[in-house]
Order: sequence, then C-alpha cells, then structure tokens
Amino acid sequence: MTTSEPMATGEPLRIAYSPCPNDTFTFDALAHGRVPGAPALDVTFADIDVTNSMAERGEFDVLKVSYAVLPYVLDEYALLPCGGALGRGCGPLVLTRGPGLDLTGRTVAVPSERSTAYLLFRLWAADVLPGPVGEIVVMPFHEIMPAVRDGKVDAGLVIHEARFTYRNYGLHKLADMGEHWEHTTGLPIPLGAIIAKRALGAGTLTLLADSIRTSVRAAWDDPEASRAYVMEHAQEMDPSVADQHIGLYVNEFTADLREDGYAAVRGLLTRAAAEGLVPPLGPDALEFP
Repeated sequence: MTTSEPMATGEPLRIAYSPCPNDTFTFDALAHGRVPGAPALDVTFADIDVTNSMAERGEFDVLKVSYAVLPYVLDEYALLPCGGALGRGCGPLVLTRGPGLDLTGRTVAVPSERSTAYLLFRLWAADVLPGPVGEIVVMPFHEIMPAVRDGKVDAGLVIHEARFTYRNYGLHKLADMGEHWEHTTGLPIPLGAIIAKRALGAGTLTLLADSIRTSVRAAWDDPEASRAYVMEHAQEMDPSVADQHIGLYVNEFTADLREDGYAAVRGLLTRAAAEGLVPPLGPDALEFP
C-alpha cells in the first residue's frame, strides 16, 4: 500500500465516486464549487469494485468504497461520518429464474467479493441455507441479471437500481439480504462509505466532512439543481428510476452516520470477521478524524 503527503495548499482533492444517482446527487454542489469555503475536487467516476481496488492500492485522496473493504484500508484512510449509503429497505437481492431454489451447491454471480453485498450474502447463507453455496462468479453488476436470465449462473446477487428493474428480466426475488440483516440485527444496512487519507490532516478531513454535509443538504433543498449532473452520468437510466434510487440511498445517514450508523458498520464487520470473511477491526479503527 502506498502513502501520500498532505495535500498542498490550494491543490484539489482527488476523489473517485460512482456515476450512480445517489453519489452524483450527494456531491453535485461540492463538485461544482457551490459550497462556500469547501476544498476543490478533481473528480473521477468509477464503479465500486474499481474504487475498492484504488483504496487498497492507496490511490486518490477521497474514495467512495464498500464498507466491506474498510478492514483492509483503515491504516491509511479514515472513515468520514457522512456522504455514504446506509439505510433500511435497500439491501441487495438474490435473484433466480424461478422461485424457491435452494442455493446449496449452486453457482452464484456476485459484483465483488470485497463488497458489503457479498458479506451480507455470506452471512445470510450461513444462517439460512442447509449447506454451502457452490461456485462464486464475480462479474460486473450490470451483467448479472442477463447471466441469470440466460442460465449462465443459477442465481445472482444484485445491487442499486436492479431492485427496481429485475422483473424486466423475468427474474424472481429469492431473498432480500437487507431484510434478513434488519430482522436479525435491528440495524440499518451499511452499503457504501466515504473514506479520505489520514495524511490530509484533521483540519482538512473535518472541512471535507462539513462540506459534504452542506452539499447533501443543498441537494435536498433544491433537487432540480443536481438533475443535469445526475442524468448525465446515470447510464441511460429512466429519470423515475433515478429518483427512486436517490430516495432510497440518500437519507439521514448520508448527512451523518450517527450512533445507529456506526453500530451497523461495526456490527457488519464484526460478524464478517467472526465468519473469517474480513480481518478484525481495531478498537479505534472507525474514529474520526
């Protein structure tokens, strides 16, 4: 893992987040210089599996990553208390061609093995299935539903707007990972985190967090201001689906993780570590700044 020196005065922060509507909605005001006193950003768009790898290599100053990657990167990066995606009723789904399939020994497509979705799936499988799943196949998330539909895999783990579109592929929802998580823990579902390099210093990290909060609130106050930015990067998504996406993934936890948010993150990673899926967290690993 590489290291970096603190940001030079006036130098833009190099940030990478996804083109998904929740991220572009959240960062619109900040990315376009409409947050007074905020640090300038140099924005790169990349899907979550790419940003996870960037974080593990120590690339970029600020990144949107899966919470599942935190145990591997928290020596170099700090978890910001805002800007990410947690919530209720917004978990990943397991899809199949028909209802009631037992996934024991079956092939399952997943978007990444370093993703919150994958951790939730593995925890669900350990609780529910009579035996272990079969082969895990990693593929880009936009290829998963066609692969299930075409019989290339037995089931697929899907995220994001697939919650709203899977019926278009003739697929069935076998299980909702978020429902299982919420039922067994009572906690919100931790999906995506914003992390920033500790080497930036406490002052810059605090300013960045405050600026992200302001950007979120500005988007809520005037949703139309972000519309062009959201749709420009929404990968031909229908505007109504983009609105559903934002409504589901941009919520009070995006503005502030709060006690419930931190409990959810620590709960997920502690359970995953107990299953041998991730390294254990240190006692102060989630402290900010």
